[in-house]
Amino acid sequence: MKMKTRIYSVLVENRSGVLCKVAGLFSRRCFNIDSLAVGETDDPAVSCMTIVSSGDERTIEQIEKQLNKKLDVIKVKTFSEQQCITRELMLIKVKYNKNNRREILEVCESMNSVEIVDMSKHFMMLQICDAPERVRSLITLLQTISIVEVARTGTLALSKCGENDETK
Repeated sequence: MKMKTRIYSVLVENRSGVLCKVAGLFSRRCFNIDSLAVGETDDPAVSCMTIVSSGDERTIEQIEKQLNKKLDVIKVKTFSEQQCITRELMLIKVKYNKNNRREILEVCESMNSVEIVDMSKHFMMLQICDAPERVRSLITLLQTISIVEVARTGTLALSKCGENDETK
């Protein structure tokens, strides 16, 4: 069976325990969460959970059905990776010296979306806000250099803009 990746944009009531209930739904059914990001929307009473998960066609359908059954869930949108724009934020701290400093700067320059946000005598902190695959590419490029620490947000997604977009 072919594994597919799906992105679920789930509007939920913004109150305690909702994240635990949704995560519990995944764990009870042995569905994996590849990425999870949660934040308040323009309405403080509503949060948006962006969940990336993968599985066969049946698993993908089951996840969506189970999410829609939850009382705290207002709306579920499911996207393939081609139907939406995705972004992830990452901070990455690297140790540098006179031998690899130029290499790090060249990586930052070549990727365009990478910037240096902090620096000391021996450490440099880089920031990238880009598509998840570009974030993974940056990690790969910097693995030959001494990575000290990494913090990532998880994937955020919105459906691509179209003439038939729903209005609020």
